[in-house]
Amino acid sequence: MSKVKVGINGYGTIGKRVATAVCAQDDMEVVGVTKTRPNYEAKVAMDKGLDVYVPDSSVKAFADAGMPAAGTLRDLYGEADIIVDCTPGNVGAQYREEYADAGVKAIFQGGEDHSLTGISFNSTANYRESWGVQFSRVVSCNTTGIIRTLYPIDRRFRVQKAFVTLVRRAADPGDSKGGPINGLEPSVDLPTHHGPDVQSIMPWMDVSTMAIKASTTLMHVHTVAAQLEREVSTEDVLEVMKASPRVRLVRNGSGIKSTAEIMELSRDLGRSRGDMYEIVVWEDGVRAVGNMLYYYQAVHQESDVIPENVDCIRSMCKLEEDARESVRKTNKAMGIPN
Repeated sequence: MSKVKVGINGYGTIGKRVATAVCAQDDMEVVGVTKTRPNYEAKVAMDKGLDVYVPDSSVKAFADAGMPAAGTLRDLYGEADIIVDCTPGNVGAQYREEYADAGVKAIFQGGEDHSLTGISFNSTANYRESWGVQFSRVVSCNTTGIIRTLYPIDRRFRVQKAFVTLVRRAADPGDSKGGPINGLEPSVDLPTHHGPDVQSIMPWMDVSTMAIKASTTLMHVHTVAAQLEREVSTEDVLEVMKASPRVRLVRNGSGIKSTAEIMELSRDLGRSRGDMYEIVVWEDGVRAVGNMLYYYQAVHQESDVIPENVDCIRSMCKLEEDARESVRKTNKAMGIPN
């Protein structure tokens, strides 16, 4: 079987990680990435042997920098079966028109609204909804984190109502433009958009969210309080979490007290770029009291959506019908425990 040809529009925080993940799979390949400026990321991409495509207006700048481009964006559309759009948020509508004109499939990221595609994606909750479609959207890092843990809990115990507070990092570690801020900044536009975003995949889920921006760059932390249909034990919940794909349990009592130790763990595991693809739950911070469930989880904003993009490619390109098998394949290739 020939490999699916994947183009990646935008080789930044998400795009370069998607490229690495796709290159690790045996049923897809990267045929090119895009950059708008001949910066260090473009140079790294070329050094890795990736073809770099650029907008028409950037061709001369790349040539002058001694970094000749492989072609223009439209040339890439002609080479690819599917584009993973990793451009900045709120520009997706422009590119959607280009992809439609070129007749190429495309995956958008959580920075775009659900209405852009009408379909949002999560590997375990709704894999089949993107089967064979032209456009889909992988939800944001925070929404992915909420769904990863609440979906299996809902399947087993039925969630009547969930309340999630997000303590958000102020900027990515490599971003010098936006922070960190010297303070805690609450989102006063309530409830935040994350609840409706969860409902784009789990429309039956009654979930409300609040958010606080914190002066850290490492990870997001969520506090979750869920009212379940019946009384459960903490042990029952932990059993579900341990069996859930891409959820990792850690213990405060073993020394993992904060997001700093989680990121150190990912580096000790030898992960590409030190990424933590799993949603990390503090096992000794999980408590079930009657029909109320409480827990904390950490979300690595740079990487938790990367395996979802790989699975979305498989669904849209009809490479694997079974969601569990796609997750297994992706996890094995990326070194994520199954």
